[in-house]
Amino acid sequence: MTGGSGRIVLVTGAAGFIGAAVAQALLARGDAVIGVDNLNDYYDVTLKQARLARLTPNKAFDFHQIDISDRAPMLKLAADFPGITGIVHLAAQAGVRYSLVNPFAYVTSNVMGQVVTLELARALPGLQHLVYASSSSVYGANQKTPFAVGDAVDHPNSLYAATKRADELFGHAYAHLYGIASTGLRFFTIYGPWGRPDMAPILFAKAISAGEPIKVFNRGEMWRDFTYIDDIVNGVIRALDRPATGSPPHALYNLGNHRAEKLTDFIAGMEKALGKKAQMILEPMQPGDVPATYADIAASQRDLGFEPATPIAVGIPKFVDWFKGYYRA
Repeated sequence: MTGGSGRIVLVTGAAGFIGAAVAQALLARGDAVIGVDNLNDYYDVTLKQARLARLTPNKAFDFHQIDISDRAPMLKLAADFPGITGIVHLAAQAGVRYSLVNPFAYVTSNVMGQVVTLELARALPGLQHLVYASSSSVYGANQKTPFAVGDAVDHPNSLYAATKRADELFGHAYAHLYGIASTGLRFFTIYGPWGRPDMAPILFAKAISAGEPIKVFNRGEMWRDFTYIDDIVNGVIRALDRPATGSPPHALYNLGNHRAEKLTDFIAGMEKALGKKAQMILEPMQPGDVPATYADIAASQRDLGFEPATPIAVGIPKFVDWFKGYYRA
């Protein structure tokens, strides 16, 4: 199996929000893509299947329903596809709040899944680079903003954040022990078409469209570095194409919009795009949450040429157009 470029890229979480978008971009440039996803029911499986349905017509896309923590079928991929040149590891149990309810799911998927993926990387003779998803959550309640990759990240506010920091440490260890070039990407709040329905943009859009109230935590005093999906995909591919160097060959980067937007301003943008006012219920801060995220992307700009190009004034209407079409709202 090869694409027009000769590259074969394994994408885990290929039915997910970011994974499906990355897979589509890789296919568009001529790469062959092996997609892996367990299609779990953490959120609506039909949305995952709809994302996959946009990929499967491409003959250079090969999908495998596998849980990344399941060692045997994951490691078998090395025997079945020894020509894999890159891995984009995006599969994970996402969501800060759900980690308070089901901590075992996070350890299984995010910790064991990372180790299994690293072991798969070890078994691939032609692998050039492993890129994996970390999260802005690793910064915890850091007071210094914007968050820079050199900041201390040893006080996580949630189990989810702790698992993502563990992923970074495993990546560093495998780079040191086995020379596996790997790059961790700390994603900041991502939104856009085909987004996760457990995240604020779709929750807000559904409620506003239906005339139902929305909960706004920390009584609206929340800031997020909202980053449009197309900018994230561009950053992921730029990272994939630039294998980490150094001793050990392991790197970390922030991928964000480099603008902390107040949550109420984001909601105002959705009100404008939807043509309806939001009914807001101001709530206290949720356990495990943080009041602000804000990415310092200087290293990403310097090393990856990463330049986010989509302000919320452009991204929100694009998201709402997709939302209205997909949900017939």
